[in-house]
Amino acid sequence: MQGFRKHMRYISFFMALLMAAVTVGAAPAAAGVVGTGELLTEQRVELDRQALLDMLEREEVKAKLADMGVTQEQVEQRIQNLTPTELASFEQQLAEAPVGEDVVGIIVLFLLVFIITDMLCATNIFSFINCIR
Repeated sequence: MQGFRKHMRYISFFMALLMAAVTVGAAPAAAGVVGTGELLTEQRVELDRQALLDMLEREEVKAKLADMGVTQEQVEQRIQNLTPTELASFEQQLAEAPVGEDVVGIIVLFLLVFIITDMLCATNIFSFINCIR
């Protein structure tokens, strides 16, 4: 029994050194805490984006876009590329718009966004708009 205890001291010392080396040499965990506010903001952005995409399914919106020469795919792509700030601004304008004029207001807003992004060379939807660069 004494021989076993004599060797146990060396084994314990070696294990302690090994644990210390592994703990010090290990990379720190990269997991971060996600706050409730951040999570709610992300979900709100996705809900706003989906609401806009659902609005494009209305026949009167489709007809107005077709009259203006913009395809639904281009509008959907632009909605997917909107920043959370742009989405919030857009949703605020929709909330303030009268009920009967929401479709026309949406289309005008989209056209303005498209014209501005065409002028900034971010998109190339309208061939008659030249880049300002």
